[in-house]
Amino acid sequence: MRRLAVAPEIAVDTEGDSLHHYPARLALVQVAEPSGEVTLVDPLAVDLAPLGRVFADPGVVLVLHAGDNDLAEFKARYGFTFASVFDTAIAARFLGVRTLGLDALLTSWLGVLLPPSRQKDDWSARPLSPEQETYAAADVQHLFALRARLTEELVGRGRLAWVEEECAALAAQPPPDRSPDPNAFLRVKGARDLPPRILAILRELHETRERLARAADRPPFKVLGDEALLRIALTMPGDLEQLGGVPGCTPRVVGRWGGALLDAIARGRALPESSLPVRDRPRRPAGSAALARRSELLKRWRTQAAERYDLDPGALLPNRLIAQLAETAPRTRAALEGVEGLRRWRVETFGHELLAVLESAHSPSRGG
Repeated sequence: MRRLAVAPEIAVDTEGDSLHHYPARLALVQVAEPSGEVTLVDPLAVDLAPLGRVFADPGVVLVLHAGDNDLAEFKARYGFTFASVFDTAIAARFLGVRTLGLDALLTSWLGVLLPPSRQKDDWSARPLSPEQETYAAADVQHLFALRARLTEELVGRGRLAWVEEECAALAAQPPPDRSPDPNAFLRVKGARDLPPRILAILRELHETRERLARAADRPPFKVLGDEALLRIALTMPGDLEQLGGVPGCTPRVVGRWGGALLDAIARGRALPESSLPVRDRPRRPAGSAALARRSELLKRWRTQAAERYDLDPGALLPNRLIAQLAETAPRTRAALEGVEGLRRWRVETFGHELLAVLESAHSPSRGG
């Protein structure tokens, strides 16, 4: 910690155990220093609070790759805040790179080959194997050189400020809300097309699976997959034999959890009509024709501009920003600057083009 406190930059990555335990834990933190030293920190055994003080120091740049999940973990679990962040995936994206995996970037920009992936390992198991240690260290030890190469290219193309602003926004994102979602069952593919009674059974099954997963310390998909959950709700088996005939319900599933699943079906079938889940129908927004026209013109502009700037359309102007621009329809530079999340670099680089597109939408005879 004494060394990190005076380092100009540190590189960080994390490993979790979400494929093996539930709820998932942060199982490893890798920290690299410019000297080449790499330290593997065990968050299951030590207090990470000292690391949080370094992360909050604006004099230390935290270098990550695709670090949104890493930062979210630190924020949600430990309440950490971040001052200076540089994400190499964001940097590469704003150079027009399409393949953003760390292995691909290190190969193409530095000629470095990473060791074979161990992402499916149980990183909470101790001790780590030599192969795991090598893999974990490799994820951070080359990030300084990669940052330097990407920064050089960004400066040459006048886009370093773009990346710095995006990285600052990433650092400032609030921690994710991890409170239980009572409507999580609606995320099962096909759920929103079900009639209320079947939907109620699915809800009971989903809640039961969640409880069983926590009790077994297994990810929910290792208890029962979403597709099997949906099939059970649709077929409503009445006994263990019928349950065993549902694809995905193996003898092990039936033997270990069959009774709980049948109880969930029974609860869903017994619910009164007044307690059945109601699917929200999206309301058609007022002025939807004008809104749709603005959205279409903005998307058309984005397609053309993405080619001119050699950028992925989603980096140039994400769909969420298109939706906000179409809804708010700013007509002045000041109003454009007030659009949440648009960022200063977009306003300065092509704000005048966005205003022209939105202005053209006011007249059906223009902007086609």
